[in-house]
Amino acid sequence: MIVAEQKDLSELKKMMKGKKKVLAVGCGTCVSVCFAGGQKETSGLAAELSTAVNVDGEDLDIEVKTVQRQCVQEFIEPISDDLGEKDYDAILSLGCGVGVQTLAERYPDTRVLPGLDTQFMGQPVEPGVWEERCVGCGSCVLEYTGGLCPITRCPKQLFNGPCGGAEDGMCEVDQSLPCVWSKIWDNSENLDLTDTLLDVRPPQDWSTSRSGGLRRTVVRDDLHQPFAISKEATEEIEKVEQNTGQENPEDAFLKEMGLMPSPTVKNEKEISEEVDEKVKSEKPEDDFLRQIGVI
Repeated sequence: MIVAEQKDLSELKKMMKGKKKVLAVGCGTCVSVCFAGGQKETSGLAAELSTAVNVDGEDLDIEVKTVQRQCVQEFIEPISDDLGEKDYDAILSLGCGVGVQTLAERYPDTRVLPGLDTQFMGQPVEPGVWEERCVGCGSCVLEYTGGLCPITRCPKQLFNGPCGGAEDGMCEVDQSLPCVWSKIWDNSENLDLTDTLLDVRPPQDWSTSRSGGLRRTVVRDDLHQPFAISKEATEEIEKVEQNTGQENPEDAFLKEMGLMPSPTVKNEKEISEEVDEKVKSEKPEDDFLRQIGVI
């Protein structure tokens, strides 16, 4: 999950300079779990920041709203009502960097300010302590290393075993950290990885990492419609076709050649059967995507 920390109060006060009314928006997912930007943290920071600014002799009214996910356009849509009814000088986002940018792109006429510093993707290793586990390199090697990432957990990002400075299973760079390659080798026999680890790994393809520029992934082709047109445009086309009542010359020619079937009118039973069949064949996640308006 994405781990983040709240910015220093002094830095936030500088952001509030000249602002009279601000909407603080929390996020109910990753940053809520790491106690940085959930509903409770957002309300607490808003009160603390407002008080600090007022003590300096300035007026600042901060209202609070928390959405389930700041990184999804559909989930931040309810904020539109608040922005339309009230004149906010800025939005203070207590989401990760993705959430800040999602808000900024959705509401380009309102200044969006980051209330958190996004740290990394990690996991809790003890109460209140989170450690990085993934940098999102785009070319995962965990298959070869027994599920332990040398890119994230080795300061030198070595791919073919430990360096010469590791001692007693501890890292040379930070002796408080275990050497990840020592851990990989210690468990290699259990996972039958010894022969694999002895193979020399080629240089990593960093073109899929952050150095390769903006990254984009199509998760499901059936949801990706790069050439889709808007609903309004579709309705306009249908109106034109209904008004003209004329068949496209190319379509008429193809039908004459037998290459395009003539349209058939389906009865209510056929339509109902098609709908039932479609519902049965749907993937489980389609229902969720339909609820949030993606499909």
